[in-house]
Amino acid sequence: MDKIPDQPRAVQYLYPPVDPFDRRMLTVGQGHEIYVEQCGNPDGIPVVVLHGGPGGGCSPSMRRYFDPTKYRVILFDQRGCGRSRPHASVTDNTTWHLVADIELIREALGVVQWVVFGGSWGATLSLIYAQTHPAAVRNLVLRGVFLMTQAELDWFYGGGAGKFWPEVWEKFVALVPEDERDDYIAAYHRRLFSDDMTVQTRYARAWAGWENALASIQSSGYMAEGPAEYARAFARLENHYFTNAGFLEFDGQILAQMDRIAHIPGVIVQGRYDLICPPASAYSIAKAWPKAELKMVRNAGHALSEPGISAELVRAMDRIAAQ
Repeated sequence: MDKIPDQPRAVQYLYPPVDPFDRRMLTVGQGHEIYVEQCGNPDGIPVVVLHGGPGGGCSPSMRRYFDPTKYRVILFDQRGCGRSRPHASVTDNTTWHLVADIELIREALGVVQWVVFGGSWGATLSLIYAQTHPAAVRNLVLRGVFLMTQAELDWFYGGGAGKFWPEVWEKFVALVPEDERDDYIAAYHRRLFSDDMTVQTRYARAWAGWENALASIQSSGYMAEGPAEYARAFARLENHYFTNAGFLEFDGQILAQMDRIAHIPGVIVQGRYDLICPPASAYSIAKAWPKAELKMVRNAGHALSEPGISAELVRAMDRIAAQ
């Protein structure tokens, strides 16, 4: 793990897959139940993994970034997605509900302090959680930073990223009538929350396909149609959060409140050619965060599975375990 070759294979850096030693449904209130699992060493360093989206859900592959002999790995599906219920629900589903859920998980599992590990929207939520509950966070490890700003939304849903993938952008745009093309998030919102399940599914797959097509630097631009159930939760939740500007008090809130976590050690792993979450956001928080280390990965995009990104994340977690 000491040297990253020019064309590394992600698998050579990842730990072998492990099965959970604990699975549970946790009642968090307002009619929501969330899926929580633990794997690795029950007596190890606690690390909570915050998945992306919102609406992406956790997956077994996310367990493989942590030495299972050193870490007690805690993963959960955020409200409305994955195995959490009710599925694809946006009712009582805001950033602040999720922050409260994370605290409830920590208390329910008897964790005093943990490492918080998150990518993309998971990085957003990690930062907001840490700024709200700094005493609970030992380290932050972030990937593909998204700060939930209007500028970032305008980039990805206003045509900026589309200039690099015009043929893919055209497919995303084509589903929207010309008189609604001043605001694609709003146009998709109307369809994703229509009463017609067929319409919901069609637009959900297009919404998820646009993002997935740009995730990897190796992408061919193919807008894969994932399972309808997954796409519907992913698209509805993501659109709901973006429509409401992440439920933050003001635009730029995360960067403005970096002083709250100035004392927390952090690692930021960012793909140089990330078209979904451009590097400017990672760079801006690194400048405002005295104890952060920014790892800009060349020849990498946004995806967690990018070989160079996988290598840096495993390396970061190994360093923390050795401290």
